[in-house]
Amino acid sequence: MSMMKEFKEFAVKGNVVDMAVGIIIGAAFGKIITALVSGVIMPPIGVLVGGVDFSDLAFTIKEAVGEAPPVVISYGSFIQTVIDFTIIAFAIFMVIKGINSLKRKEEEAPKAPPAPSVEETLLTEIRDLLKSQSK
Repeated sequence: MSMMKEFKEFAVKGNVVDMAVGIIIGAAFGKIITALVSGVIMPPIGVLVGGVDFSDLAFTIKEAVGEAPPVVISYGSFIQTVIDFTIIAFAIFMVIKGINSLKRKEEEAPKAPPAPSVEETLLTEIRDLLKSQSK
């Protein structure tokens, strides 16, 4: 099998396409959560902790000298990223939990008894005929 044909079979499988769609939606969802955290959640938290803007929090290791920029550790952006991750992880957890509860409900739903096989149907008919003849 040629490499192109093998790659084509791999790329058009349903799982690969589903995964690609999931990654694209996940990236867009990540942007939405980042906007939510930076624009809606972090400002009130900053006010609660004394008007601190987390994105500006940094520890300066070396001051700027001439045209060289200062060397800083921006721990505020790290805090922002951790909060983004926590919210995204919680949202995904809630979605998975909802899906699992729907699956559980499907599994717990009473299932109709299976239709009798051809043999069982014939045996039932024979039994009924024998009962009717004996009366």
